[in-house]
Amino acid sequence: MANNTITPSSSEPEMTQVKSYGATTLVTAEQTTSNTSGAAPNNNAVLTGLDEPDLVALGIQKLEAQNVHWYSYLLTVDFWLVILIGQILSLCITATNTFSSFLSELGTSIPAIQTIFVYALIFLVYFPIALYKTGGPRKFFEQTWRNSWKYLILSFLDVEGNYFTVLAYRYTNLLSAQLLNFWSIVCVVIISFALLKVRYKWFQIGGILICCGGMGILLASDHITGSNGGPGVNMLKGDLFGLLGATLYGISNVYEEWFVSKRPVYEVISFLGFFGVIINGVQAAIFDRQAATDATWNGPVAGYLVGYTFAMLIFYSLAPLILRMGSAAFFDISLLTANFWGVIVGVKVFKYVIHFMYPIAFVCIILGLVVYFLAGSVLGDSKKPWLGADQSEGVAGVGTAKLKALNAARQKALADGEAGARV
Repeated sequence: MANNTITPSSSEPEMTQVKSYGATTLVTAEQTTSNTSGAAPNNNAVLTGLDEPDLVALGIQKLEAQNVHWYSYLLTVDFWLVILIGQILSLCITATNTFSSFLSELGTSIPAIQTIFVYALIFLVYFPIALYKTGGPRKFFEQTWRNSWKYLILSFLDVEGNYFTVLAYRYTNLLSAQLLNFWSIVCVVIISFALLKVRYKWFQIGGILICCGGMGILLASDHITGSNGGPGVNMLKGDLFGLLGATLYGISNVYEEWFVSKRPVYEVISFLGFFGVIINGVQAAIFDRQAATDATWNGPVAGYLVGYTFAMLIFYSLAPLILRMGSAAFFDISLLTANFWGVIVGVKVFKYVIHFMYPIAFVCIILGLVVYFLAGSVLGDSKKPWLGADQSEGVAGVGTAKLKALNAARQKALADGEAGARV
Protein backbone atom coordinates (compact mmCIF):
# COMPACT_ATOMS: atom_id res chain seq x y z
CA MET A 1 0.00 0.00 0.00
CA ALA A 2 2.70 2.47 -0.97
CA ASN A 3 1.48 6.02 -1.09
CA ASN A 4 3.14 6.74 -4.42
CA THR A 5 0.87 4.30 -6.22
CA ILE A 6 -2.24 6.32 -5.55
CA THR A 7 -2.53 10.01 -6.26
CA PRO A 8 -5.35 12.32 -5.23
CA SER A 9 -8.12 12.44 -7.75
CA SER A 10 -9.42 15.69 -9.10
CA SER A 11 -12.68 14.12 -10.23
CA GLU A 12 -14.51 13.59 -6.95
CA PRO A 13 -17.91 15.31 -6.99
CA GLU A 14 -17.08 17.49 -4.04
CA MET A 15 -13.70 18.21 -5.60
CA THR A 16 -15.41 20.22 -8.33
CA GLN A 17 -16.27 22.81 -5.76
CA VAL A 18 -12.85 22.71 -4.16
CA LYS A 19 -11.03 23.38 -7.40
CA SER A 20 -12.39 26.92 -7.37
CA TYR A 21 -10.38 27.47 -4.21
CA GLY A 22 -7.05 26.76 -5.91
CA ALA A 23 -4.15 29.14 -5.85
CA THR A 24 -5.07 30.77 -9.16
CA THR A 25 -8.71 31.43 -8.32
CA LEU A 26 -8.85 31.74 -4.56
CA VAL A 27 -7.80 35.35 -4.80
CA THR A 28 -7.67 36.87 -8.26
CA ALA A 29 -5.42 39.67 -9.38
CA GLU A 30 -8.51 41.85 -9.73
CA GLN A 31 -9.38 41.27 -6.08
CA THR A 32 -5.90 42.15 -4.88
CA THR A 33 -5.70 45.35 -6.93
CA SER A 34 -9.28 46.52 -6.50
CA ASN A 35 -8.40 48.68 -3.48
CA THR A 36 -7.61 51.86 -5.39
CA SER A 37 -8.42 54.20 -2.52
CA GLY A 38 -4.82 54.20 -1.35
CA ALA A 39 -5.52 51.91 1.61
CA ALA A 40 -2.91 49.43 2.79
CA PRO A 41 -3.05 46.13 0.88
CA ASN A 42 -4.58 43.17 2.71
CA ASN A 43 -3.28 39.62 3.22
CA ASN A 44 -5.00 38.28 0.12
CA ALA A 45 -1.95 39.29 -1.86
CA VAL A 46 0.09 36.86 0.17
CA LEU A 47 -2.34 34.00 -0.49
CA THR A 48 -2.53 34.57 -4.23
CA GLY A 49 0.74 32.83 -5.02
CA LEU A 50 0.16 29.77 -2.85
CA ASP A 51 -0.42 26.37 -4.39
CA GLU A 52 -2.89 23.84 -3.03
CA PRO A 53 -0.56 22.14 -0.46
CA ASP A 54 0.33 25.55 0.97
CA LEU A 55 -3.33 26.50 1.17
CA VAL A 56 -4.15 23.23 2.93
CA ALA A 57 -1.29 23.78 5.38
CA LEU A 58 -2.56 27.30 6.05
CA GLY A 59 -6.09 26.04 6.57
CA ILE A 60 -4.99 23.25 8.92
CA GLN A 61 -2.94 25.72 10.92
CA LYS A 62 -5.97 27.99 11.22
CA LEU A 63 -8.26 25.14 12.27
CA GLU A 64 -5.90 23.60 14.80
CA ALA A 65 -5.23 27.01 16.34
CA GLN A 66 -8.87 26.91 17.51
CA ASN A 67 -8.07 24.00 19.84
CA VAL A 68 -8.11 26.01 23.07
CA HIS A 69 -10.16 23.65 25.22
CA TRP A 70 -10.11 19.89 25.82
CA TYR A 71 -13.73 19.73 24.66
CA SER A 72 -13.23 21.76 21.46
CA TYR A 73 -14.22 19.01 19.05
CA LEU A 74 -17.43 18.31 20.99
CA LEU A 75 -18.64 21.79 20.08
CA THR A 76 -18.24 21.29 16.35
CA VAL A 77 -20.94 20.24 13.91
CA ASP A 78 -18.68 17.44 12.72
CA PHE A 79 -18.76 15.72 16.12
CA TRP A 80 -22.54 15.54 16.28
CA LEU A 81 -22.70 14.57 12.62
CA VAL A 82 -20.27 11.67 13.06
CA ILE A 83 -22.21 10.47 16.13
CA LEU A 84 -25.46 10.66 14.14
CA ILE A 85 -24.01 8.80 11.16
CA GLY A 86 -22.68 6.11 13.48
CA GLN A 87 -26.13 5.52 14.94
CA ILE A 88 -27.75 5.48 11.49
CA LEU A 89 -25.27 2.77 10.52
CA SER A 90 -26.17 0.86 13.69
CA LEU A 91 -29.83 1.09 12.76
CA CYS A 92 -28.98 -0.20 9.28
CA ILE A 93 -27.28 -3.22 10.86
CA THR A 94 -30.32 -3.73 13.08
CA ALA A 95 -32.60 -3.54 10.03
CA THR A 96 -30.57 -6.12 8.11
CA ASN A 97 -30.54 -8.47 11.10
CA THR A 98 -34.30 -8.06 11.48
CA PHE A 99 -35.00 -8.77 7.81
CA SER A 100 -32.68 -11.79 7.98
CA SER A 101 -34.64 -13.06 10.99
CA PHE A 102 -37.89 -12.68 9.07
CA LEU A 103 -36.40 -14.59 6.14
CA SER A 104 -35.21 -17.35 8.47
CA GLU A 105 -38.67 -17.67 10.00
CA LEU A 106 -40.05 -18.27 6.50
CA GLY A 107 -37.46 -20.97 5.83
CA THR A 108 -35.22 -18.83 3.60
CA SER A 109 -31.54 -18.78 4.58
CA ILE A 110 -29.48 -17.65 1.59
CA PRO A 111 -26.82 -15.25 2.98
CA ALA A 112 -24.56 -15.30 -0.09
CA ILE A 113 -27.42 -14.86 -2.55
CA GLN A 114 -29.11 -12.04 -0.67
CA THR A 115 -25.79 -10.20 -0.44
CA ILE A 116 -25.37 -10.41 -4.23
CA PHE A 117 -28.37 -8.09 -4.53
CA VAL A 118 -26.61 -5.60 -2.24
CA TYR A 119 -23.39 -5.48 -4.25
CA ALA A 120 -25.32 -5.33 -7.52
CA LEU A 121 -27.39 -2.38 -6.30
CA ILE A 122 -24.45 -0.32 -5.03
CA PHE A 123 -22.68 -0.95 -8.34
CA LEU A 124 -25.75 0.14 -10.34
CA VAL A 125 -26.09 3.29 -8.24
CA TYR A 126 -22.46 4.43 -8.06
CA PHE A 127 -20.93 3.24 -11.33
CA PRO A 128 -22.98 5.66 -13.49
CA ILE A 129 -21.95 8.46 -11.13
CA ALA A 130 -18.32 7.43 -11.53
CA LEU A 131 -18.62 7.43 -15.32
CA TYR A 132 -20.25 10.86 -15.31
CA LYS A 133 -17.70 12.43 -12.99
CA THR A 134 -14.69 11.04 -14.83
CA GLY A 135 -15.94 11.81 -18.34
CA GLY A 136 -16.96 8.38 -19.60
CA PRO A 137 -15.87 4.72 -19.47
CA ARG A 138 -12.53 5.23 -21.20
CA LYS A 139 -11.31 7.95 -18.86
CA PHE A 140 -12.69 6.11 -15.84
CA PHE A 141 -10.74 2.94 -16.57
CA GLU A 142 -7.63 4.90 -17.55
CA GLN A 143 -7.66 6.52 -14.12
CA THR A 144 -8.53 3.44 -12.09
CA TRP A 145 -7.28 0.23 -13.74
CA ARG A 146 -3.91 0.34 -11.95
CA ASN A 147 -5.71 0.13 -8.61
CA SER A 148 -8.22 -2.53 -9.65
CA TRP A 149 -6.33 -5.36 -7.95
CA LYS A 150 -6.41 -3.41 -4.69
CA TYR A 151 -10.17 -3.02 -5.01
CA LEU A 152 -10.41 -6.76 -5.62
CA ILE A 153 -8.67 -7.36 -2.30
CA LEU A 154 -11.01 -4.90 -0.54
CA SER A 155 -14.09 -6.64 -1.97
CA PHE A 156 -12.75 -10.06 -1.03
CA LEU A 157 -12.17 -8.99 2.57
CA ASP A 158 -15.64 -7.45 2.77
CA VAL A 159 -17.45 -10.42 1.23
CA GLU A 160 -15.62 -13.03 3.29
CA GLY A 161 -16.03 -11.02 6.48
CA ASN A 162 -19.78 -11.10 5.94
CA TYR A 163 -19.79 -14.76 4.98
CA PHE A 164 -17.81 -16.16 7.91
CA THR A 165 -19.68 -14.04 10.43
CA VAL A 166 -22.96 -15.52 9.19
CA LEU A 167 -21.44 -19.00 9.42
CA ALA A 168 -20.41 -18.31 13.02
CA TYR A 169 -24.03 -17.63 13.99
CA ARG A 170 -25.03 -20.97 12.49
CA TYR A 171 -22.69 -23.03 14.65
CA THR A 172 -22.05 -21.13 17.88
CA ASN A 173 -24.38 -19.29 20.24
CA LEU A 174 -25.27 -15.60 20.14
CA LEU A 175 -23.19 -14.64 23.18
CA SER A 176 -20.02 -16.26 21.84
CA ALA A 177 -20.44 -14.75 18.36
CA GLN A 178 -20.95 -11.25 19.77
CA LEU A 179 -17.94 -11.56 22.05
CA LEU A 180 -15.82 -12.42 19.03
CA ASN A 181 -16.87 -9.13 17.42
CA PHE A 182 -14.62 -7.40 19.94
CA TRP A 183 -11.68 -8.93 18.08
CA SER A 184 -12.53 -6.73 15.10
CA ILE A 185 -11.89 -3.63 17.24
CA VAL A 186 -8.58 -5.07 18.43
CA CYS A 187 -7.53 -5.80 14.84
CA VAL A 188 -8.41 -2.27 13.73
CA VAL A 189 -6.38 -0.66 16.51
CA ILE A 190 -3.34 -2.89 15.95
CA ILE A 191 -3.33 -2.57 12.15
CA SER A 192 -3.92 1.20 12.22
CA PHE A 193 -1.08 1.63 14.72
CA ALA A 194 1.38 -0.64 12.91
CA LEU A 195 0.71 0.12 9.24
CA LEU A 196 -0.96 3.52 9.08
CA LYS A 197 1.09 5.15 11.87
CA VAL A 198 -2.03 6.10 13.83
CA ARG A 199 -1.16 7.11 17.37
CA TYR A 200 -4.09 6.84 19.76
CA LYS A 201 -4.49 9.33 22.59
CA TRP A 202 -5.32 8.15 26.09
CA PHE A 203 -8.85 9.52 25.74
CA GLN A 204 -9.33 7.48 22.58
CA ILE A 205 -8.13 4.30 24.26
CA GLY A 206 -10.36 5.11 27.23
CA GLY A 207 -13.35 5.68 24.94
CA ILE A 208 -12.80 2.33 23.21
CA LEU A 209 -12.55 0.54 26.58
CA ILE A 210 -15.72 2.23 27.89
CA CYS A 211 -17.61 1.18 24.74
CA CYS A 212 -16.36 -2.38 25.13
CA GLY A 213 -17.39 -2.27 28.79
CA GLY A 214 -20.89 -1.23 27.76
CA MET A 215 -21.01 -4.09 25.31
CA GLY A 216 -19.84 -6.41 28.09
CA ILE A 217 -22.76 -5.29 30.26
CA LEU A 218 -25.13 -6.01 27.41
CA LEU A 219 -23.72 -9.49 26.87
CA ALA A 220 -23.84 -10.19 30.61
CA SER A 221 -27.54 -9.31 30.64
CA ASP A 222 -28.06 -11.73 27.73
CA HIS A 223 -26.42 -14.44 29.78
CA ILE A 224 -28.47 -13.61 32.89
CA THR A 225 -31.77 -13.69 30.99
CA GLY A 226 -30.79 -16.83 29.09
CA SER A 227 -31.07 -15.13 25.70
CA ASN A 228 -27.60 -16.08 24.55
CA GLY A 229 -28.83 -18.70 22.09
CA GLY A 230 -28.12 -21.89 24.02
CA PRO A 231 -25.12 -24.20 23.67
CA GLY A 232 -24.75 -23.98 19.89
CA VAL A 233 -24.39 -26.73 17.30
CA ASN A 234 -20.58 -26.82 17.17
CA MET A 235 -19.08 -24.18 19.45
CA LEU A 236 -15.44 -24.62 18.41
CA LYS A 237 -16.22 -24.50 14.70
CA GLY A 238 -18.50 -21.51 15.14
CA ASP A 239 -15.98 -19.64 17.27
CA LEU A 240 -13.24 -20.18 14.67
CA PHE A 241 -15.53 -18.89 11.91
CA GLY A 242 -16.42 -15.90 14.08
CA LEU A 243 -12.77 -15.16 14.80
CA LEU A 244 -11.92 -15.32 11.10
CA GLY A 245 -14.89 -13.13 10.17
CA ALA A 246 -14.01 -10.51 12.80
CA THR A 247 -10.39 -10.46 11.61
CA LEU A 248 -11.43 -9.95 7.99
CA TYR A 249 -13.85 -7.21 9.06
CA GLY A 250 -11.10 -5.40 10.95
CA ILE A 251 -8.67 -5.54 8.02
CA SER A 252 -11.43 -4.52 5.60
CA ASN A 253 -12.45 -1.47 7.66
CA VAL A 254 -8.87 -0.19 7.93
CA TYR A 255 -8.27 -0.83 4.23
CA GLU A 256 -11.44 1.02 3.27
CA GLU A 257 -10.52 3.97 5.52
CA TRP A 258 -7.16 4.15 3.73
CA PHE A 259 -8.86 3.95 0.33
CA VAL A 260 -11.60 6.56 0.84
CA SER A 261 -9.04 9.01 2.22
CA LYS A 262 -7.14 8.78 -1.09
CA ARG A 263 -9.78 8.12 -3.72
CA PRO A 264 -13.29 9.40 -4.54
CA VAL A 265 -16.08 7.59 -2.71
CA TYR A 266 -17.99 6.77 -5.89
CA GLU A 267 -14.92 5.04 -7.30
CA VAL A 268 -14.33 2.94 -4.18
CA ILE A 269 -17.95 1.84 -3.85
CA SER A 270 -18.28 1.15 -7.59
CA PHE A 271 -15.41 -1.31 -7.53
CA LEU A 272 -16.57 -2.77 -4.21
CA GLY A 273 -19.92 -3.54 -5.82
CA PHE A 274 -18.44 -4.83 -9.08
CA PHE A 275 -16.03 -7.30 -7.52
CA GLY A 276 -18.49 -8.09 -4.74
CA VAL A 277 -21.00 -9.40 -7.27
CA ILE A 278 -18.39 -11.64 -8.88
CA ILE A 279 -16.97 -13.05 -5.65
CA ASN A 280 -20.37 -13.52 -4.05
CA GLY A 281 -21.77 -15.04 -7.22
CA VAL A 282 -19.07 -17.70 -7.29
CA GLN A 283 -19.53 -18.36 -3.59
CA ALA A 284 -23.30 -18.62 -3.88
CA ALA A 285 -23.02 -21.00 -6.84
CA ILE A 286 -20.81 -23.29 -4.79
CA PHE A 287 -22.40 -23.14 -1.34
CA ASP A 288 -25.96 -21.79 -1.66
CA ARG A 289 -27.42 -23.84 -4.51
CA GLN A 290 -29.22 -26.29 -2.24
CA ALA A 291 -30.32 -23.51 0.12
CA ALA A 292 -31.84 -21.62 -2.81
CA THR A 293 -33.72 -24.75 -3.90
CA ASP A 294 -35.08 -25.37 -0.41
CA ALA A 295 -35.92 -21.71 0.27
CA THR A 296 -39.43 -20.27 0.33
CA TRP A 297 -40.08 -17.79 -2.47
CA ASN A 298 -43.15 -15.58 -2.12
CA GLY A 299 -44.23 -11.96 -1.74
CA PRO A 300 -43.10 -11.48 1.88
CA VAL A 301 -39.69 -12.98 1.09
CA ALA A 302 -39.28 -10.55 -1.82
CA GLY A 303 -40.26 -7.66 0.46
CA TYR A 304 -37.74 -8.67 3.13
CA LEU A 305 -35.01 -9.01 0.51
CA VAL A 306 -35.79 -5.52 -0.79
CA GLY A 307 -35.69 -4.11 2.74
CA TYR A 308 -32.39 -5.85 3.47
CA THR A 309 -30.85 -4.62 0.22
CA PHE A 310 -31.81 -0.97 0.69
CA ALA A 311 -30.67 -0.96 4.33
CA MET A 312 -27.28 -2.19 3.15
CA LEU A 313 -27.22 0.42 0.36
CA ILE A 314 -27.59 3.14 3.00
CA PHE A 315 -24.91 1.45 5.11
CA TYR A 316 -22.35 1.28 2.29
CA SER A 317 -23.14 4.87 1.25
CA LEU A 318 -22.60 6.36 4.73
CA ALA A 319 -19.72 4.17 5.93
CA PRO A 320 -17.09 6.11 3.89
CA LEU A 321 -18.19 9.36 5.57
CA ILE A 322 -17.60 8.09 9.09
CA LEU A 323 -14.29 6.56 7.96
CA ARG A 324 -13.24 9.97 6.62
CA MET A 325 -14.56 12.12 9.45
CA GLY A 326 -13.68 9.59 12.14
CA SER A 327 -11.70 6.39 11.85
CA ALA A 328 -12.06 2.64 11.45
CA ALA A 329 -11.81 2.29 15.25
CA PHE A 330 -14.60 4.81 15.83
CA PHE A 331 -16.62 3.11 13.09
CA ASP A 332 -16.38 -0.24 14.89
CA ILE A 333 -17.27 1.04 18.35
CA SER A 334 -20.20 3.02 16.91
CA LEU A 335 -21.70 -0.21 15.59
CA LEU A 336 -21.75 -1.71 19.10
CA THR A 337 -25.05 0.09 19.73
CA ALA A 338 -26.64 -2.05 17.00
CA ASN A 339 -27.15 -4.71 19.67
CA PHE A 340 -29.19 -2.26 21.74
CA TRP A 341 -31.31 -1.16 18.79
CA GLY A 342 -31.78 -4.83 17.96
CA VAL A 343 -33.23 -5.44 21.41
CA ILE A 344 -35.66 -2.54 20.97
CA VAL A 345 -36.85 -4.13 17.72
CA GLY A 346 -36.98 -7.51 19.47
CA VAL A 347 -39.21 -6.13 22.22
CA LYS A 348 -41.63 -4.61 19.73
CA VAL A 349 -41.55 -7.26 16.99
CA PHE A 350 -40.37 -10.53 18.51
CA LYS A 351 -41.77 -9.91 22.05
CA TYR A 352 -38.40 -10.07 23.80
CA VAL A 353 -38.22 -9.13 27.47
CA ILE A 354 -35.68 -6.35 28.06
CA HIS A 355 -33.32 -6.49 31.03
CA PHE A 356 -32.66 -3.37 33.11
CA MET A 357 -28.96 -3.55 32.22
CA TYR A 358 -29.61 -2.81 28.53
CA PRO A 359 -30.16 0.95 28.96
CA ILE A 360 -27.04 1.09 31.17
CA ALA A 361 -25.05 -0.64 28.43
CA PHE A 362 -26.33 1.79 25.79
CA VAL A 363 -25.40 4.83 27.92
CA CYS A 364 -21.90 3.39 28.46
CA ILE A 365 -21.35 2.94 24.72
CA ILE A 366 -22.54 6.47 23.90
CA LEU A 367 -20.36 7.83 26.73
CA GLY A 368 -17.40 5.97 25.25
CA LEU A 369 -18.05 7.55 21.84
CA VAL A 370 -17.95 11.00 23.45
CA VAL A 371 -14.81 10.27 25.47
CA TYR A 372 -13.09 9.04 22.30
CA PHE A 373 -13.06 12.60 20.91
CA LEU A 374 -11.99 14.42 24.07
CA ALA A 375 -8.72 16.39 24.07
CA GLY A 376 -8.51 16.39 20.28
CA SER A 377 -8.27 19.12 17.68
CA VAL A 378 -11.27 20.49 15.85
CA LEU A 379 -10.31 18.22 12.95
CA GLY A 380 -10.92 15.10 15.07
CA ASP A 381 -9.77 11.96 13.26
CA SER A 382 -10.30 13.43 9.79
CA LYS A 383 -6.61 14.40 9.62
CA LYS A 384 -4.97 11.13 8.56
CA PRO A 385 -1.28 10.66 9.43
CA TRP A 386 -0.54 8.60 6.33
CA LEU A 387 -1.57 11.48 4.05
CA GLY A 388 1.20 13.79 5.23
CA ALA A 389 1.15 16.90 7.39
CA ASP A 390 -0.54 18.89 4.62
CA GLN A 391 -2.75 15.92 3.60
CA SER A 392 -1.24 16.17 0.11
CA GLU A 393 -1.62 12.42 -0.51
CA GLY A 394 -5.37 12.59 0.06
CA VAL A 395 -8.44 13.55 -1.88
CA ALA A 396 -10.37 16.73 -1.06
CA GLY A 397 -13.76 15.09 -0.60
CA VAL A 398 -16.68 15.42 1.77
CA GLY A 399 -15.58 14.80 5.35
CA THR A 400 -11.84 15.03 4.70
CA ALA A 401 -9.46 17.32 6.57
CA LYS A 402 -8.12 18.51 3.23
CA LEU A 403 -11.48 19.92 2.15
CA LYS A 404 -12.00 21.52 5.57
CA ALA A 405 -8.56 23.13 5.35
CA LEU A 406 -9.17 24.48 1.85
CA ASN A 407 -12.48 25.96 2.98
CA ALA A 408 -10.80 27.48 6.06
CA ALA A 409 -8.11 29.06 3.87
CA ARG A 410 -10.77 30.48 1.61
CA GLN A 411 -12.72 31.88 4.55
CA LYS A 412 -9.54 33.45 5.89
CA ALA A 413 -8.87 35.07 2.51
CA LEU A 414 -12.41 36.43 2.31
CA ALA A 415 -12.26 37.70 5.89
CA ASP A 416 -8.90 39.38 5.28
CA GLY A 417 -10.25 40.88 2.08
CA GLU A 418 -13.27 42.36 3.84
CA ALA A 419 -11.06 43.70 6.61
CA GLY A 420 -8.74 45.30 4.08
CA ALA A 421 -11.66 46.84 2.21
CA ARG A 422 -12.81 48.55 5.41
CA VAL A 423 -9.41 50.16 6.02
